[in-house]
Amino acid sequence: LTRTQTESGQEPMAHACNPGYSGDRDQENHDSKAAPEGCLNGSSGKSVYLASVSMSQVDVDSGIENMEVDESDRREKRSLSDKEPSSGPEVSEEQALQLVCKIFRVSWKDRDRDVIFLSSLSAQFKQNPKEVFSDFKDLIGQILMEVLMMSTQTRDENPFASLTATSQPIAAAARSPDRNLMLNAGSSSGTSPMFCNLGSFSASSLSSLGASGGASNWDSCSDHFTIEACKETDMLNYLIECFDRVGIEEKKAPKMCSQPSVSQLLSNIRSQCISHTALVLQGSLTQPRSMQQPSFLVPYMLCRNLPYGFIQELVRTTHQDEEVFKQVWSFFFFNSGPHNLPDRCELCETKFGKTHPVCNLVASLPLWMPKSLSPGSGRELQRLSYLGAFFSFSVFAEDDAKVVEKYFSGPAITLENSRVVSQSLQHYLELGRQELFKILHSILLNGETREAALGYMAAVVNANMKKAQMQTDDRLVSTDGFMLNFLWVLQQLSTKIKLETVDPTYIFHPRCRITLPNDETRVNATMEDVNDWLTELYGDQPPFSEPKFPTECFFLTLHAHHLSILPSCRRYIRRLRAIRELNRTVEDLKNNESQWKDSPLATRHREMLKRCKTQLKKLVRCKACADAGLLDESLLRRCLNFYGLVIQLLLRILDPAYPDITLPLNSDVPKVFAALPEFYVEDVAEFLFFIVQYSPQVLYEPCTQDIVMFLVVMLCNQNYIRNPYLVAKLVEVMFMTNPAVQPRTQKFFEMIENHPLSTKLLVPSLMKFYTDVEHTGATSEFYDKFTIRYHISTIFKSLWQNIAHHGTFMEEFNSGKQFVRYINMLINDTTFLLDESLESLKRIHEVQEEMKNKEQWDQLPRVRTASQFSHNFADNPLVDTGGALPWGLHLYVCC
Repeated sequence: LTRTQTESGQEPMAHACNPGYSGDRDQENHDSKAAPEGCLNGSSGKSVYLASVSMSQVDVDSGIENMEVDESDRREKRSLSDKEPSSGPEVSEEQALQLVCKIFRVSWKDRDRDVIFLSSLSAQFKQNPKEVFSDFKDLIGQILMEVLMMSTQTRDENPFASLTATSQPIAAAARSPDRNLMLNAGSSSGTSPMFCNLGSFSASSLSSLGASGGASNWDSCSDHFTIEACKETDMLNYLIECFDRVGIEEKKAPKMCSQPSVSQLLSNIRSQCISHTALVLQGSLTQPRSMQQPSFLVPYMLCRNLPYGFIQELVRTTHQDEEVFKQVWSFFFFNSGPHNLPDRCELCETKFGKTHPVCNLVASLPLWMPKSLSPGSGRELQRLSYLGAFFSFSVFAEDDAKVVEKYFSGPAITLENSRVVSQSLQHYLELGRQELFKILHSILLNGETREAALGYMAAVVNANMKKAQMQTDDRLVSTDGFMLNFLWVLQQLSTKIKLETVDPTYIFHPRCRITLPNDETRVNATMEDVNDWLTELYGDQPPFSEPKFPTECFFLTLHAHHLSILPSCRRYIRRLRAIRELNRTVEDLKNNESQWKDSPLATRHREMLKRCKTQLKKLVRCKACADAGLLDESLLRRCLNFYGLVIQLLLRILDPAYPDITLPLNSDVPKVFAALPEFYVEDVAEFLFFIVQYSPQVLYEPCTQDIVMFLVVMLCNQNYIRNPYLVAKLVEVMFMTNPAVQPRTQKFFEMIENHPLSTKLLVPSLMKFYTDVEHTGATSEFYDKFTIRYHISTIFKSLWQNIAHHGTFMEEFNSGKQFVRYINMLINDTTFLLDESLESLKRIHEVQEEMKNKEQWDQLPRVRTASQFSHNFADNPLVDTGGALPWGLHLYVCC
């Protein structure tokens, strides 16, 4: 695009994309002799300031940096800019007409290449100039309508073609440093589609986000938008530029524009531009738009090059008429797709008084919360709901394979490269989630849509209840990426919640939004006990008050943790086990190649080796993606802090005197605590177990003291928990934090053993549990008890070295009730394992004798060795101890 030269003949500077740039000030010293009414060119033939300065001065299409100029040029420029046009006490009608003509770039006297000639107005001015318009508002309306009608009535000739220096908002983004807009020739004449290739969050992935090496690059994107080369696009370009020129004039001549008459004139221009934009978007000037057609606003919003205040003014103008508002904005929300979250956020935050009109519109959309049509309600809600598309971006390989291809497809994935890429991806996830939070927060702040927002949040939780199952059909539930994004937003909403405002009985409230399965296991009660207690509690006058937002938000967040972070952790652990198994299989095949390479099964073994290597490579890349999405320290810290709040709530239920708890607790378990879902306690233990293994640095937060107290209280009051395996999980958490197992958690273990509540009751309680696990009621209880007792014995070894607990041990040895049973069980286990070990010695001796005959030994089928047995036992899910063998079996394996 060319620039209009100044009167001095000096070429102005080109400017990068900056819609707010007010133009060069060296043209402000213009000819004081006004041109005739309605004319853009003076009698001297010079280009008058009011006519010549245009959007060409904001060369947003140049895409280059401002050129350096000499200091003398800067001084000259400042001196010229200080000379603001002298308008006198009042702006004359002739000057106001020049200002109108300049902003709209029109003329009704002379034709010029940089203006649009208005023939109809020209004829009226020639006949009777005084009766052309009643006021400036009327004149502005006539100008805009004639310009736009010229565009609609001329098929071949484009009236905007003469505006050679126009600033095109779409083209401006193409050359901005952080946008990538590609212009592709249309397939047919007369069309020139433009594809927007933005670095925004797509519906399914972050694969469009550049994050390699921590630098942003927008090289590829899965979402492209076609810019229609049509009359409506030309008209919108013109109206947007006119709106922008009003702001430019206010910046260039603030004193003149601050005068009431000029201020009102500019306000009328803005208002008329917005009103005619609404007409164009509705198709009133051309042909009506259907819901299936994309909104003309989409490319402008994607390129984010609209003038400041344009969108807000368009919302303010159109929301006053409900039908017009729906017609203008429904096109945008129905068809624009899950892109440019910042713009959506800006729209939702726009409010007038206490009303957020865009939030009202979004919540009224048919796809706000569609009804379930199949058993896969979780996946339906993600795919079909309006907000579901926004929450769906993910870095997990199972959610979007493009993430693997873009970031982890190199020949080798090193730890350093993976760390850098993960940090960059986590940064983009954080940005996208912040925009999601702003959108949902705005909908919640709006009183008219708060109920709809809470209903959607509850629908996501209820539709994904199956995600907490051990075996889940992923086709029926939402993806891990969707649920983690949803969790992040709920965590932000719960940040300022005070526990004093949370009702602990909400889960039993008749109007509770969360639907628990009928077979949900409770902490210490059967379903019959729960029903009887609720019947007694309800009575004739239910004690429940209307649930408040803090309570509902807190429990929705708690259940979101149960359905998002913990299933992701389980999947991560399963993947690690699969990688270990494949590694072991590959190593076995390689080490024994000499035995099978000449056998008839050699081909099959080679195919198996190749297949295992391929699968192993795929799993390693999937793990790298999961590291970025799950092992995010900021996310894990938020989860830990929220579980700290949950623990505080549970401790308040157990003992209202919290934090001044005294042990042992009352023998009667509070019915509220007994009736709570068991996973309220189990999730805490499972999450702690995960971070201790894979991210122990996250463990030290302000909530750690409450976590330590909760572990001690629960282990010292095992009668409060009916399921012995839940107590065993708490014991396992304490075992995993033992310095002998995980050195990085030594401080945490010391906090447990030095806690004032643990010095007297922890040792007797663990001894009691050591004997109680003899009978757990499960079919695998015989094998389970060895693992649990190994954990307890390891804990005892550490506690024995602590002086505070040493005395407790001695007291228990001398007069304790649990010591005799504990020693009895210990001797029984030792006897059994010794008997098994001696029997194994006999079998080992027999094998050694067979090995002496080498020919006969080579003819025998291959058997699994003791070392392989030990590996398999260590990886058995029933006895998974982080790689360590259960207590008592060391002798067996060594033999």
